Amino acid sequence: MDQSPKKAILMETAIVPAESPPMLGAVNVQGLHKNYGVIEVLHDVSLQMAEGEVVSIIGPSGAGKSTFLRCLNYLEVPTAGTITIGGTTVDASAKRPDRASLQRLRRVTGMVFQSFNLFPHLTVMENISLPQQKVLGRSRDEAHSVAESLLARVGLVEKSDQHPSRLSGGQQQRIAIARALALSPKVMLFDEPTSALDPELGLEVLSVMRDLADEGMTMLVVTHEMQFARDVSDRVMVMAGGRVLELGPSQEVMTNPTHERTKKFLRAVLDR
Repeated sequence: MDQSPKKAILMETAIVPAESPPMLGAVNVQGLHKNYGVIEVLHDVSLQMAEGEVVSIIGPSGAGKSTFLRCLNYLEVPTAGTITIGGTTVDASAKRPDRASLQRLRRVTGMVFQSFNLFPHLTVMENISLPQQKVLGRSRDEAHSVAESLLARVGLVEKSDQHPSRLSGGQQQRIAIARALALSPKVMLFDEPTSALDPELGLEVLSVMRDLADEGMTMLVVTHEMQFARDVSDRVMVMAGGRVLELGPSQEVMTNPTHERTKKFLRAVLDR
């Protein structure tokens, strides 16, 4: 796939030395560890991302991919390491961050889960509007205006008064994306956003994600969608056993992996 100027610039600037200062508005993770008692599920995971970059995380089940993603906004509490997102830094090696630091970290990260996590008793409009009012202090009218714009962006304006139970899985996931975007995050985290969907419905969600990538949204995506990882991502990170096996340009990693475990994994998923 031909690289656009934006993509080419990102490929040149994506990897920075560990001693470089964190990049404002980007992701800078250094030496992240996560233990459950004596069991280590993440070992020394580091990642730096430029603004507007898309990185896909792939690998076998149990690799630690979702745990890594959930540690970035402290849905899982890491054991050690530092996390910088959007200029906010927390040090997991120190005591648990104070509430204000966690709020700042979560304020700049939007997250979309495998399950849609919409409030079933609220309409689509309310699902997108209420978080804006609670978190950002927007008025009802302001929140509704933002919600309407985002519903148009994901192609679901006509569903604003419906409840989630009346929507397909693909529609619910697109609403979940709109809800996350409504809080104006600097980085979007996607945890297997199509894994619970039939292939046809998954394409609806992937289309929205492609549009976000084209618009310059910084995105970190745990995915089993190999075509998305290859064609949309700037880089691919391969994980297994809680460690990073490879991290590099998407086309290179997907077509010419260097680690034997990566080769085995890609053979398994691409030959099905």
